[in-house]
Amino acid sequence: MERQSDPPAAWSLRYEGGTLVLDGCAEADLPPGVEWDRRIGRGRAQAALYAPVVLAARDRGVPLEDRTRGYEKLDTLRALTSRAPREYQTEAVAAWRAARNQGVIVLPTGAGKSFVAELAILQAKRSTLVVVPTLDLLSQWYGNLRRAFGEELIGALGGGSHQIRPITVATYDSVFIHIDRYGDRFGLVIWDECHHLPAAGYAHAARSLIAPFRLGLTATPERPDGAHARYGELIGEIVFRKEIPELAGDFLAPYTTEVITVSLSDAERARHDELRARYKDFLDQNHIRIRSTEDWQRFIMLASRSQAGRAAHKAHMECKRIIQGGERKLAMVADLLAEEWGRRAIVFTNDNATAMRISRTLLIPCITHHTDVKERRHWIEAFTRGDVGALVTSRVLNEGVDIPDAEVAIVVSGSGTVRENVQRLGRILRPREGKQARLYELVTENTGETFTSERRRDHAAF
Repeated sequence: MERQSDPPAAWSLRYEGGTLVLDGCAEADLPPGVEWDRRIGRGRAQAALYAPVVLAARDRGVPLEDRTRGYEKLDTLRALTSRAPREYQTEAVAAWRAARNQGVIVLPTGAGKSFVAELAILQAKRSTLVVVPTLDLLSQWYGNLRRAFGEELIGALGGGSHQIRPITVATYDSVFIHIDRYGDRFGLVIWDECHHLPAAGYAHAARSLIAPFRLGLTATPERPDGAHARYGELIGEIVFRKEIPELAGDFLAPYTTEVITVSLSDAERARHDELRARYKDFLDQNHIRIRSTEDWQRFIMLASRSQAGRAAHKAHMECKRIIQGGERKLAMVADLLAEEWGRRAIVFTNDNATAMRISRTLLIPCITHHTDVKERRHWIEAFTRGDVGALVTSRVLNEGVDIPDAEVAIVVSGSGTVRENVQRLGRILRPREGKQARLYELVTENTGETFTSERRRDHAAF
């Protein structure tokens, strides 16, 4: 008589401090990704492997006592307002669903990423954590989700709020701080502006969440450091993508871009050339060519070791200030604002000093990272009402704030990243009847800014 095999031993799975603890499974039989913790004599894994471990038990026919899952199904979740999605929004969510509810959706600013998130929440019907990089975005998402699903379902974590509800909006920093407490509470996590996620602390938070449903939203997924290659392990690969030219005119405001070359004054040119030569001499003497972040870090390390090095660094920084905020650039900003009079404009700079100088010279409200939240909201609301026709900012309005009435962007200076330029263009592309958006980029001729401009404009939108 053939002997029947013993039934497999039951597993027990629980959440502990941002990790999973698997009991009842021998070391030799651990599922992929689970490691043996000799301190406790049990398997341990990243919380993000919750779904694969559950599926492994199912595939092996092993009974599983799941003490991990602390999130709930929202079977009765309904939208409070009726709004027909655009075709590309429906396609985006379908692509995400087809990828087993994981992945990144890339859409331009103004294309309705937050509405895509609402559609995903309705599809998933799981307790949801929406993670945002700034307090301004936390406030915007909180208000939008309350209107979409009702006040009683929406909570907030960050900016003085600590209210966990079935659908909770939190800042990246707050999630990192409280991940051990709430990592098992959500079945769906949505990372807004997910290009921030590969940073070490935020990536740790992503790995410490059990959420089997994961969605990333961004207009600019690529990172200069290449860390966007880690999306796959944290939230899933890019599953849907639309760029600005594909939507402009139909779903985004039509736009034009114009590069305006500006010269330095004679005095500025002489000073620029003198400082540039001092900086270049130091690089040549030390056989340094600045082609990457690592090259720049090497320069900084060497410069800190000698008086000549510190003088070279100081010369480079002063040279940069001349290029970014020359007299004729400021005059051109004044001319463009006069030409675009009656249309709301945002003036972008790469540094606070230039932004403040433009603000004082042209009497334009200035918003930098030093501006407190109340003052920032005051000026943005005044701009939205039309009481103020222009704002000048360094980089804090690149992302994380909704300014739908902006029509003109004047880029006085910026970094060489495509992301920043796409974000700045996105500030003026919110659609409105009859709107024609325009972006001006000011470039100082015969300086390193020409190369910087070419790098940041290496994108289909420009």
